[in-house]
Amino acid sequence: MTEEIKQKLRELADKYENSSFLESDPSQFLHWYKNQADVEIASFVAAMLSFGNRKLFIPKIRFIFETADKAGGIFLWLKNGAFEKDFCAASENDDEKFYRFYSYKEMKNLFRAFKILLEKYETFGEYVRNFDSGKNPVAAISAAFENCKIVPKGKNSANKRVNMFLRWMVRQNSPVDLGLWNWISPADLIIPLDTHVIQEAEKLHLIPENSPASMKTAKRITAQLKQIWPEDPCKGDFALFGLGVDDEK
Repeated sequence: MTEEIKQKLRELADKYENSSFLESDPSQFLHWYKNQADVEIASFVAAMLSFGNRKLFIPKIRFIFETADKAGGIFLWLKNGAFEKDFCAASENDDEKFYRFYSYKEMKNLFRAFKILLEKYETFGEYVRNFDSGKNPVAAISAAFENCKIVPKGKNSANKRVNMFLRWMVRQNSPVDLGLWNWISPADLIIPLDTHVIQEAEKLHLIPENSPASMKTAKRITAQLKQIWPEDPCKGDFALFGLGVDDEK
């Protein structure tokens, strides 16, 4: 990577990593709650639904939280099982689609997995920290939500939504990311790989043209960004993603 590209990425990251980034991004939901137990769960739910058209998935996320708030917030809503009666389609048909290819039934499977987890652990964060001594958060998430279609899994998957959630939880001193899980090093994060990131990474010759949306590609971009931010490569996510969004306008 040339010094010119390094400097460009530094400038872009500084440009886009600010509080205004929250306005149209699903990261706005990181600030829906104040209590950490609520924040961790809400952030994960928001991340799992953050794909496709923002104008479509952001109202869906908001609907879940507004429904949960009537029962005292999303932590209690899940732990007490109130979602079982509160969360259903207007037709009361669980097979009806909630968002894109995920049905109300599949969303309830996610909520039930959280309920089981919270019966044993006080918070989502406590569970992740206790799994394999907190060294493998991706494996912890895969294990907890093994039967949930909405949670991406697999060695070849780029796991974009999981990696985005981990960026939110781990990176500190950011106007966007929360840095709640300080037992995980930001140096170990992998960039959330989406179309914008791939396109801009190709334009900057960080990866070969026509690179697939795979874990291998995500790790390759992350390794490139470590040349600039060795202890915090996902800072580069703001540069590549922000530039990609602006290029669409």
